[in-house]
Amino acid sequence: MEDHYKLYEGYVKKTNECRRLLNEFDYAQTEGNQVYSELRSVSVDYTFALLGFKNHDLYFGHLGGDGGDPHGRFAELVEKEFHGGLEEWGHAVRKAALSARGWVMVGYDLNDGSLFNYIMDTQNLWAVYNMVPVLALDVYEHAYVRDFGATPDGRKQYVEAFFRNLDWDHVNRQLIQAEAARAGADRSGANEPAFAQ
Repeated sequence: MEDHYKLYEGYVKKTNECRRLLNEFDYAQTEGNQVYSELRSVSVDYTFALLGFKNHDLYFGHLGGDGGDPHGRFAELVEKEFHGGLEEWGHAVRKAALSARGWVMVGYDLNDGSLFNYIMDTQNLWAVYNMVPVLALDVYEHAYVRDFGATPDGRKQYVEAFFRNLDWDHVNRQLIQAEAARAGADRSGANEPAFAQ
């Protein structure tokens, strides 16, 4: 874990450095170019560092628990929304962890109040808008290779170790905060999205 924390600290440092550089640009004189420009480079690197920091912050925050089955509000929503309930959700999130290259997130949709699993192959791509991540699983090799090896079986062992050490109370606090954000949002004039049933 010590190496993993050092990586996290590096993301924090680079986030602050990129933010400083973006604040120092003379935008009247700075070139903007989609192929290459200093502005583009720093802006892209900023999203990578910032989401590396934020994803790891969430990830480390819900480690150190007793694992076990999901409970509380999280379990209620999964049972309500996921065909096959908690058992099938457990299979689905683990299969996502074996399929992803970077992160698996369980997100709370601020539009419809649903939970869903999704994959981020790199931490600054495929973020889902109007969604709050409530559970983050780092599946980049740096997260597990030292303790479990770089094989598919090592990744499976790591994923199971993650769930054995998950703090479901922390996950539930994240979810309750997301639900409060949805409840407090000004939705006047907003139409609910139409979903296929």
